[in-house]
Amino acid sequence: MIPNLISLYRILCIPFFIWTLKENKIFVALLIFASSVISDFIDGFLARRIPQQNPVGAILDPLADKILLITAFFCLYAFKNLILNIPFLVLLVVISRDFIILMGIGVIFIMDTKLEIKPTIWGKLTTFSQMCTILVVLMGFKYSFIFWNIAVIFTIISGFQYILRGVRIISK
Repeated sequence: MIPNLISLYRILCIPFFIWTLKENKIFVALLIFASSVISDFIDGFLARRIPQQNPVGAILDPLADKILLITAFFCLYAFKNLILNIPFLVLLVVISRDFIILMGIGVIFIMDTKLEIKPTIWGKLTTFSQMCTILVVLMGFKYSFIFWNIAVIFTIISGFQYILRGVRIISK
């Protein structure tokens, strides 16, 4: 139950994150995003440690991550008042991967095939690298491009991995 509330906290932070970026309150946006990143690690730790893993949390946690990250990448591309902006290609790769995964889940659901939502190591590396990218861009780190290039590589690798997993599930 507690991990689910922490995931919900991440979702509730999103409008405040958007507003602070829009109002050029970059440091506050950084604090909001950093607290969201920390909350992601805490809810995962608690879910395994207590243990409080449940079907709602299995959906809510990655959903909170996806909504937060897509929103952050979009804002860091679209809001031109920032010190640094994410290139369109980075935004496109992040959104495309998540869209493809969602479409795959939809196809599997329509086919009435059993789907176990379980992150892979590449998926976890992708989420971590995307979170780091947002943090360094918000900090105005001069070499942020290194982080977003690493995030793009992990995003593409994990995207292909999830596609292969989906094809195997559908082929059964």
